[in-house]
Amino acid sequence: MSETREFSGRNILIAGASSGMGRATARAAAAAGAGLILLGRDTARLEQVASEARALGAASVTCIEADAADATTLTEALAAHRAALAAVDTLVNSVGVNLVRRAFVELTAESWSSMVDTNLTAAFNLASAIVPAFRARGGGLLVNISSTAARKPDLSGAAYQATKAGVMAMTHAIMEEEWQNGIRATAILPGMTDTPLLEKRPVPPTEEMRARALQPEDVAEACMFVMRLPARAHVSELTIQPAIR
Repeated sequence: MSETREFSGRNILIAGASSGMGRATARAAAAAGAGLILLGRDTARLEQVASEARALGAASVTCIEADAADATTLTEALAAHRAALAAVDTLVNSVGVNLVRRAFVELTAESWSSMVDTNLTAAFNLASAIVPAFRARGGGLLVNISSTAARKPDLSGAAYQATKAGVMAMTHAIMEEEWQNGIRATAILPGMTDTPLLEKRPVPPTEEMRARALQPEDVAEACMFVMRLPARAHVSELTIQPAIR
């Protein structure tokens, strides 16, 4: 089997697939011949990524418009694709946002809740949907994109750091509880990455800062590394950071 078709027979659900790390991971998995389910809130962007994935050689591509932070909407959307979901062997969750007004003293009950909903509850909703499906098929791989902010203090904001730490902790807990069911769970912790999230900074990054940042494709390669491993191997946590600071 050629290297470019190494994921033939694999079926990967990518949440947050319309841009950034999710889009880059979809493109990389498509080039490796995987079947893809792309989930996101922007239909037009999802269809654009789907078109790219088909051109790169994806075995199949299905788009699902849904807000992963809304459990009811997500459940209904996935129920409409029950057969496709049953074939999924990997979930990559790259859903995530941040705030411009992110300092602790600037947070409100509403902005805090919005961060918890999008960054943490969405991860919970996705895992709640996929873990039973993985159990039914005898195993699977769950990859959650967290952040280095989950491990060390920085200026990304209290809500962002708390929610990303929650995603990391939940991922480890799922692994601890589900390994005997053939389920592996990995948290990937990227450092600064040149995605649309950078535009949410209180002070926009300079071109020099962007040049030093990771690219979405770098994080996609980290996801691909984890997905390439045999079922006997498990990466609990993978940190990837810019080499130049």
